[in-house]
Amino acid sequence: MTDTAPPSTSTQRCGLVAIVGKPNVGKSTLLNALVGQKISITSRKAQTTRHRITGIRSTGDTQFIFVDTPGFQTDHANALNRSLNKTVMGAVSDVDLVLFVVNAGSFAAADAKVLALLHKGIPALLIANKLDKVHRREDIAPWLQEMQTRHPFAQFMPMSAKNPKDIERLLTQCQAYLPQQPWWYTEDELTDRSEKFLASEIIREKLFRFTGDELPYTSTVIIDKFSEEPGKTVSRMVRIAATIVVERDGHKAMVIGEGGERLKQIGTLARQELEKLMDAKVFIELWVKVRSGWADDEARVRSFGYE
Repeated sequence: MTDTAPPSTSTQRCGLVAIVGKPNVGKSTLLNALVGQKISITSRKAQTTRHRITGIRSTGDTQFIFVDTPGFQTDHANALNRSLNKTVMGAVSDVDLVLFVVNAGSFAAADAKVLALLHKGIPALLIANKLDKVHRREDIAPWLQEMQTRHPFAQFMPMSAKNPKDIERLLTQCQAYLPQQPWWYTEDELTDRSEKFLASEIIREKLFRFTGDELPYTSTVIIDKFSEEPGKTVSRMVRIAATIVVERDGHKAMVIGEGGERLKQIGTLARQELEKLMDAKVFIELWVKVRSGWADDEARVRSFGYE
């Protein structure tokens, strides 16, 4: 029988690693790969991540605490984006290591604005992500040399977040930067976020998946009810009632779809994923409400759970 007890506290390493970058560079995909399970939602739509989400990976004598952040938004200065940017700035100031994620071979003005937030005293690794999308690999070396002039990166990591070998290599590199100290979480914890929070995020992910670029990113999901009861044929039964908040009547019609079909699809896919995640029988009820201009209203942004 193997001993699965965590290592003694004298040999343990534990530390915070912030994952930062402009919108849509693959930060959430990277977090999920590093943790080994999906805890942060992904979509092709920019600004999918709205909160500071912590993912935990405990392996050997090391506990990695990864912090996924929203993409730093420079296009629209509304109350929602001010809240998201504040989350990013808070995350990069109090960590042991920063993973600065960019698309391999690319560096745009939006990347530069995120890079300007990094503190020189905190080591940063340049994660040149989506290497598999680069057609001419010989162009990467001069690009990396140019990136070194922009910031004193501790290391470069050209990689793909979808390549398991690259993820293992990155974990090995990160380990060296974490201090020797006792673990903050138990060995089986994967995130500091509640199931209720994860439910709202997964519903929002399916919402974006079914509406594509037609629906503004300001649409959000509020959990009205989250209750658990013993099941008759299963060990857990969870009931979720949620409201999808949109800004216009036209958006409401788009989300509901003809005969309510699109809303039904969103609910079905969210339920299936949550049942796997929570190991429970899940029932979901969805409504759609119009709240015009909520993303510009500081009080409403806070009431919807944004910091």
